[in-house]
Amino acid sequence: MRWLAVPIPERIGRRIWHTGPVFRISRSAGVFLLAGLILLPASSARAGSPPPQSASRAKSQKLPRPRPLGHGPVLERDAATGELHAPSTNSSSPGAGTIRSSVTLVQVACTVTAPDGTQVRGLGQNNFRLFEDGAQQEISSFDASATPASIALVIDASPSIFHELADMRSAAHALAENLSPADQIAVVSFSDEAHLLLPFSTDRKLLDRAIESKYLARVENSSESQIYQTVFYAARELFYGRTGRKAIVLLTDGQDSGLGLTWDPHSAEPRPGVAGSRLAFDDVARELGADGIALFIVSTENRPRGMTAEWLEAHQVSMLVTPEARKANMPHYTLYLAELARRAGGQLYFLRETGNLTEIYRRIALAIGAQYTLGYYPSAGTSRPGWRSLRVELTAGANAPPGAKLTHRGSYYVSAFSQ
Repeated sequence: MRWLAVPIPERIGRRIWHTGPVFRISRSAGVFLLAGLILLPASSARAGSPPPQSASRAKSQKLPRPRPLGHGPVLERDAATGELHAPSTNSSSPGAGTIRSSVTLVQVACTVTAPDGTQVRGLGQNNFRLFEDGAQQEISSFDASATPASIALVIDASPSIFHELADMRSAAHALAENLSPADQIAVVSFSDEAHLLLPFSTDRKLLDRAIESKYLARVENSSESQIYQTVFYAARELFYGRTGRKAIVLLTDGQDSGLGLTWDPHSAEPRPGVAGSRLAFDDVARELGADGIALFIVSTENRPRGMTAEWLEAHQVSMLVTPEARKANMPHYTLYLAELARRAGGQLYFLRETGNLTEIYRRIALAIGAQYTLGYYPSAGTSRPGWRSLRVELTAGANAPPGAKLTHRGSYYVSAFSQ
C-alpha cells in the first residue's frame, strides 16, 4: 500500500459512512499520527486538500468511479452535549480510533451587496467590525477572495425533480465560468443514497464529465430523497481539513424522506432513547456551523407567498418553523430549507421565481467570488462548547456605499470534541 504524508487538518477523524439508521466511522481509513504528520493511504487523500498537480497530469485524469458517501462504524450521541461523535478506542489497529484537533481561528465569510444588487468589492479590513456574543473581536486575518474556494455541487436526482436535471450542464458551466480557475468544485448526486461523482478538482473537463455521467443522467430507482443526510455527509467527509471559503450549492425540492421532520419544531432535535444516535436536523446545522460552510439552496418549488425577503430578514435570529408560518400556508419542508440556510449563513433561491437555473448559479458564483473572509481568535475564557453568536458591522468609508447590505452567518458551533 502506498502512503502519503500530509499536514494535520483542522478537523481529523471525520471519515464516516452510513449503513442504515446508525452511523459508523470507517476502520479502513488507515490514519496514523506521527511527528506532526498524518499518514494516509493514497486512496484517502481526497478527503483533505489534494496535492498540487501539473497541468498535463490534470488534463490526463479520468473521472473516478462514483464513491458512496456514508458507509461504516457508529457515531454515538454524547449524553452531556447532545453531539454525535466517534467513540474513543484503545485499539492500536490502523484507523480504529479518531484524532481531533482544536481549531482556534474562526473564519467568517461575508458578502456586501450594493442597493442595486451588485456585489461590492475593494473593501479592506478596516471596513469591518466583528463581534462574538456581543464582544468585539480583533480581526487577525483578512482575505478578499484571494485564496481558492471549495464548492460542493449537490444535486437531488430523485424522481420528483428529475425533469430539472436537463438544465444542469449549462448551469454547471455558468457556475464554473464565474468562479476563479483556482476554485475547486466537487459534485455529489443523491436520492436514497449519496454518491461522490467528482472529488474537489480545478479540472473543468472533469466537471463536464461528472455532469454528463450516467449516474446523474438517469433517475435513481427510488422514491426517497435523503436531502439532509447528504448535506451532512458532504460537509463531514469532503470539507474537513480545508481552509478558506467553503460552500455547498444544493439543488432540491426540499421534500426530505430521511429525518421525519414535521410542523413540530422539536422534530429537528435528536430523538431520545434508543433512536438517539440517529441523525437529526440539528446535527446537520452543527456540522455546517462548525466548519463554516455557507449553504446556497436552489428550490425547484414555488416561493411561498408569505416568505418574502422582508419576512426572512425579520426572522434572522429565530426558528422559521412556527404556527404563524403554518397559518400563512408555507410548506414546512420549504421552511426547513430556509432554516438551514439561515443557520449556515447562506441563501435560498427559488427556480420558478427566476425561471433559469443557469442565472441562479451565476449569481451564486458571483456571491462566492466576492466574499470577504474575516479571521479572529476568540477572546480568552470563551472556549466553552456550543453555539456562539456572530455579528459583523460595516463601517463607513469611501469603498462602502450607503445602504449596502452585509450578509454573513449569524453563529458558529464549537464542538466539545475539538477542545
